[in-house]
Amino acid sequence: MEHVDFFFDPMCPWAYHSSRWIRSVREQNGLPITWRFFSLETINHVEGKKWPWEREWSYGWSQLRIGAYLGREHGNDAVDRWYEAVGEAFHVQGRRTQDPVVHAALLTEIGFAASTVEAAIADPTTHDLVKRDHDHVVVEHAAYGVPTLVRGGHALFGPVVVPGPEGPEALRLWDLVEGWWEFPHLYELRKPKTNADWAHIGSHFETYLSARDWQTVANPVA
Repeated sequence: MEHVDFFFDPMCPWAYHSSRWIRSVREQNGLPITWRFFSLETINHVEGKKWPWEREWSYGWSQLRIGAYLGREHGNDAVDRWYEAVGEAFHVQGRRTQDPVVHAALLTEIGFAASTVEAAIADPTTHDLVKRDHDHVVVEHAAYGVPTLVRGGHALFGPVVVPGPEGPEALRLWDLVEGWWEFPHLYELRKPKTNADWAHIGSHFETYLSARDWQTVANPVA
């Protein structure tokens, strides 16, 4: 079975819900998933402000560097376990994983050393690993957000679904995504969001909104 690259930023609630969906797909059909890094702080950079890598600690970028360190030292399965734990902690439990102390405690809970945080930030190559993934999907696939899925050299933004379906519904959605890949020049199919839709989304994002320390910034895309 052809594998899928799943590009994510641990701070993105949309990517988190889609990651739950694709894990359910994997549980049922064995889909191989490679977890790849994408920086919303970089793609939505505001002119005149520091780039995330110019800061001593940056909420999303620094967490991605931790993921990159774990991936280099322990492989893709470690990134999988780390991202699942960070997503659950931040988006469901409301724990501020963007705080390095909180993040270090979380790492110990899933079997990694708390010192991983310091090691990842002290190692400049973790910056290079994150930037390599991010630049690749932006340059090669014109990616502008997450989740972005890449399979067989073709990329899709999404699915943007809240909550991420599980069980048979997850496989049904996977069938639809696979169908989209059959049409390389199908660029967009989008459902407008009504007030009721925004209320639904808000109910699922309430924890995320209370746990974050920033305001959403999204540069326009073509």
